[in-house]
This record gives sequence, C-alpha cells and structure tokens, in this order.
Amino acid sequence: MPAEISLCFFAFLAGFIDSVAGGGGLIQLPALFIFLPGLPVAMLLGTNKFASICGTSIAAVQYARHIKINWAATFPATASALLFSFLGARVVTLLDPGIMRPLVLVMLIGIAAYTFLRKDFGSLHVPKLGSVKQLSVSIATGMVIGFYDGFFGPGTGSFLIFVFIGIFGFSFLAASASSKVINFATNLSAVLYFGFTHNILFKIAILMAVFNILGAIAGTKLAILKGNRFVRIFFLFIVSAMIVRLGYDVLMR
Repeated sequence: MPAEISLCFFAFLAGFIDSVAGGGGLIQLPALFIFLPGLPVAMLLGTNKFASICGTSIAAVQYARHIKINWAATFPATASALLFSFLGARVVTLLDPGIMRPLVLVMLIGIAAYTFLRKDFGSLHVPKLGSVKQLSVSIATGMVIGFYDGFFGPGTGSFLIFVFIGIFGFSFLAASASSKVINFATNLSAVLYFGFTHNILFKIAILMAVFNILGAIAGTKLAILKGNRFVRIFFLFIVSAMIVRLGYDVLMR
C-alpha cells in the first residue's frame, strides 16, 4: 500500500507538470522504477504511458475549452505524430535509445538559453506561417517529434511547446494547448502497443491515471488563470530540471 500511495502522489505531480510545460515523464517514470523494482521494464513503460495519456487527454480538453486551438497547424502534426510514434517504438527494439541522451541534453540547454535570453519569447500569439507552409511544417513537426517520443521520449511536450512558439509564432498558452493534443496522439500509439503486448499493469495504471487526471486539471486551470508569464517561468524550470537529470545520466554512463 505505501508504494501505491507514493505512486499516486507522483502521478498527480506528473500530471500537473506535464499539463503546464511538458516533462511529466521526468517525475512519473522514475517513480515507477523506484517503487515497483520487480516488474519488467516494458510493463513499467506501459503503465506509465496509460496513466500519462489519461492526464494528457483531460489537459487537451481543458485547454480546448478555454484557449482557441489552431487546428490547421495542430491536426496535421497530430496525424503524422500518431504514425511516427509507432515507428519510433518499433525502432527502439533495434537500437539503444541511450544514444540520444547527449544530443537531447545539448538541445535542451539551447532551448533553455534561448528562452531565457528572449524575454518576449511566447508572450504574444502571432502566427507567422502561411497556410501551405504551415501544413508542411506541421506534418514535419509531427513526424520528427512523434518518432522521437516513440523512440526515446523525455521532454517531448517541452520540445513541442518550443517549436510552436519559435516556428509557428504561438504564445506559451496556445503552444501548450497544441502540444497536449499532439502528445495525446503519440501516447496513444504507445498505449496501443503496450496494451496489445500485455505490458500494462492495469491495477496500478488505473489508480495512477485518476491522480494524473487530477494533476492535469489543477495544472491547466492554474496555467489558464496565471497566463503566459507563469507558463514561461514554469517551462524554464522544467527544462532546467531535465537538463540536470539527463546531464547526470550522461555523466554516470
């Protein structure tokens, strides 16, 4: 029972963090490894994804109710991400995803530095791509980040937010909303894969999903209430935490 209580706490925290700035996996997955050490890795990953997709779906709905989502930019990325996330999950069986750590670490440092130095980054919602270019960039975004999420995963939500602000010209709130929709698609691919291979511990996954949802509701409400400035600060904090975590992993390998 103590393990279940602890996992529920971390699921709530992960749902809260992920709904605002991405990076919930930084909290929830390590907790599963710590409190359920006897389970196979695939089952831990499947249980994590099941809980995550529940919180992500609620966050996406919450954002859609209060923030106008640019579906012309979001839907093509969602569709391509759904396909390429599955391809990434297949490739991970052939290659070691650990090779991605140094590259992801460098990209996260670059994102943190750029966001910190550009004080106006994400403060305004000013879409800057024409309809044709927006479609092609959206599909490419879904392909690249969808594949990455299926293959490796950490920081997917944060990468999506950065792309939607930096390339599409969205505000932090609008970027967070779009990222949740796409993140739902990438998680769906993983959940279907793990479900069909019987790698979800539903007894734990459903319990964690409830608390992940509660965290997602709390996080989206706070983000919408506090606005872009709050999301920007929270985003920088989460990206910094991921840099520390991945930096430790790289140095300890």
